[in-house]
Amino acid sequence: MADAAPSPTLPFALTRPLHVAAVGLKAKSVPTLASYYRALLGLETIAEKDGHALLGAGGIPFLELSALPPGAALDDPRSAGLFHTAFLMPTRADLGRWVRHAIDRRIPVDGMSDHVVSEAFYLTDPEGNGIEVYADRPEQGWRWSDGKLVDMRTDPLDVDAILESVPAGAAPYASAPEALRIGHVHLRVGNDKLAEDWWTSEIGLDVVARYPGASFLSSGGYHHHIAGNIWRSRGAGPRDPARGGLAYVALSGSGVTAEREVLDPWGTVVQLRKGS
Repeated sequence: MADAAPSPTLPFALTRPLHVAAVGLKAKSVPTLASYYRALLGLETIAEKDGHALLGAGGIPFLELSALPPGAALDDPRSAGLFHTAFLMPTRADLGRWVRHAIDRRIPVDGMSDHVVSEAFYLTDPEGNGIEVYADRPEQGWRWSDGKLVDMRTDPLDVDAILESVPAGAAPYASAPEALRIGHVHLRVGNDKLAEDWWTSEIGLDVVARYPGASFLSSGGYHHHIAGNIWRSRGAGPRDPARGGLAYVALSGSGVTAEREVLDPWGTVVQLRKGS
């Protein structure tokens, strides 16, 4: 029997004691959203049945779509919920191949930024869910203050430099790289300080950066696995579980000692799953 194919080398973000394992979205049209994410990122369909779809890369599912009941409303962008799901390309060259793919397919992009630790593009899916597609710069070059807070900024992005990082003769972006995963999740919250306190005390993440109205948290020295901001949702109360949008965020890793499901102060479902 032939040896099994080696597992892809995962980005730094996915090797930390806690990292994002999956995101669930509640959709008015699962087929529409599944088709969008397949076209956008080249995700593969792991399973699809009865108003439910599991998408992923390299045989690993990490995006779950489930159907809303008929007549249910979409997410309210001023409530607590999902700001964006951030899909992490394994390398800068992979991001460059994706950029060429997005240009060729004329995929609308809302914005782009150089965050010093990463280079990112921002989009919105057909049901209003925010998306980030990004690649990290090497973690050895990240700058930390007192070993606790990482230098992250929002600077103009040099798209040409990203395109030039693609080696000559590289294959076009026809499907997701095997090691593509969700690198972080950014949430809308009603109070950024309360969110910061909850994620540190309940989940065990560390605060690694603060912007006005936002906190960024991570495990094991990553620039952030979770962020929470009040930019659209200041003072928001508990979210309406009947609406579309975020169904859950799942974290996994060696730092999970017992599987459990908890709710943040706004009713966002956070799953902790055992894993390496």
